[in-house]
Amino acid sequence: MSEAEGRQERGQSLAHRVPDLAGLELLLAVARLGSLGAAAREVGITQPAASSRLRSMERQLGVALVDRSPRGSRLTDAGALVTDWARRVVEAAAAFDAGARALRDRRDSRLRVAASMTIAEYLLPGWLLALHAERPDTAVSLLAGNSAKVAELLLAGEADLGFVEGLTVPTGLDSVVIAHDRLIVVTAPGHPWARRRRPLTPEELAGTPLILRERGSGTRQVLDAALGGLARPLLELSSTTAVKASAVTGAGPSVLSELAVGEELAMRRLVSIPVEGVPLRRDLRAVWPTGHRPAGPARELLSLTRG
Repeated sequence: MSEAEGRQERGQSLAHRVPDLAGLELLLAVARLGSLGAAAREVGITQPAASSRLRSMERQLGVALVDRSPRGSRLTDAGALVTDWARRVVEAAAAFDAGARALRDRRDSRLRVAASMTIAEYLLPGWLLALHAERPDTAVSLLAGNSAKVAELLLAGEADLGFVEGLTVPTGLDSVVIAHDRLIVVTAPGHPWARRRRPLTPEELAGTPLILRERGSGTRQVLDAALGGLARPLLELSSTTAVKASAVTGAGPSVLSELAVGEELAMRRLVSIPVEGVPLRRDLRAVWPTGHRPAGPARELLSLTRG
């Protein structure tokens, strides 16, 4: 080998200079079985493919590895030495594979989900039941909070997958739309709005104190955007259930997800009030840290939400 060729070879990565695992496993099979045909069958390829693989290794290494004859295949002296090295490489690869498998098993043994309140209360239970049917051994923990809290947990590495309801995706997160939702104005049946014959105007809604979710929640983001930040809180509460309960008592009108009030509307504990000129539709999104696509049980849960 010339000095120039030596410099070129040293400049190449190991991937170019060292045979791949498939070739090394084939060489070990030839050494153990004494037959190229038997070795090919063991590794699951045809004999011509095995011959081609061995020739490629010999060209890559620059030495003959196997003497082939009608009586079988015998390692050359160089082949015997390379086989000894190959055995150690394959053993190290097997240890690497076992370690990676253990990491996957540990990852797959738990799933940490963070979700904003409406999704956590009204959509996630069904999705998690379906996931449990697929992965009964995966322990799932659910952290419920507003959309800002979900982003905080994901970015701190304290959750594997999140769900939010706001108009925008928090910085540092990737997302996909999984469903759509609509906010509606609701009151107790005794409220004067329940007897209205015409829809509320944006000005009427903005001018009336409302029972609202706290700032940072997806529901509040949508309402504030729809009313240009003019919504007037009568009460600010940190859960959908608390807002709904206050509205049912007649404390005042509220704006809530259509998902959250189906039972109350059906039983006439709350009444839906039509509104015109106020965009109250929103996307529901799954979110995760940018560049870290969900894997394992997180990926399966994501696929269930879009089924």
